[in-house]
Amino acid sequence: MTPRTSSASPHATPLDLGGRTALVTGAASGIGRACARRLAAAGAQVRAVDRDRAGLDTLAEQTDGVEPYVLDLTDLDAAEAAAAGIDVLVNNAGMQLVRPLEEFPPEAFHTILTVMLEAPFRLIRGALPHMYGQGWGRIVNVSSVHGLRASAFKSAYVAAKHGLEGLSKTAALEGAPHGVTSNCVNPAYVRTPLVERQIADQAAAHGIPEERVVSEVLLQDSALKRLLEPEEVAEAVAYLCTPQASFMTGTSLSLDGGWTAH
Repeated sequence: MTPRTSSASPHATPLDLGGRTALVTGAASGIGRACARRLAAAGAQVRAVDRDRAGLDTLAEQTDGVEPYVLDLTDLDAAEAAAAGIDVLVNNAGMQLVRPLEEFPPEAFHTILTVMLEAPFRLIRGALPHMYGQGWGRIVNVSSVHGLRASAFKSAYVAAKHGLEGLSKTAALEGAPHGVTSNCVNPAYVRTPLVERQIADQAAAHGIPEERVVSEVLLQDSALKRLLEPEEVAEAVAYLCTPQASFMTGTSLSLDGGWTAH
């Protein structure tokens, strides 16, 4: 008897980004650092963007294929220019401030929306001409479970992530005829400096000791009671650049430990 065969390979095609250029924002630490390392390991030349020069230099010293690119994303013209000629864009840079709405500083709200929504728009705008010209591109927006759900005391962050979701979907619709996909990945709380820095703010906002913040606030709605690791998010970002994910666009890939299953 002739054995049955399948047209599908039993082994996944490894991610090969040889000859591609990727840009990752917020690359000096946390999720951005993990994404830069993962894409470089796949063969990409990575343009690592951050305002932390020391962090970028350390990343470049430890990782082949990484080019440090010091940039403050509030400089929107410079952000758009930085994206010229890239094949993969990872919009990751983020900021956080935990305050009740009536106490939220307007200038902080403005800055968070600039860095986390307007800068991604400008980076996408800068990247698309090259992507369209070659008929291939990958845009991955590191959103959050807060792009799908809201939490108290995080008005700017939640607003920015909800806006990023809409921007990503619009880019997906416009990019589809040109071979460009655009997706979000939506992690819950990740073991990063951004999360560690907000524990004190969360304790003050909720009126509880810091040692109770992780279990009673951060992981309250998660079925899996642990923090996500940056490398896990980086693998999801990498997957969206693989041939197997070429039909995924305009979607949000949740890495939320069951948070949105409620």
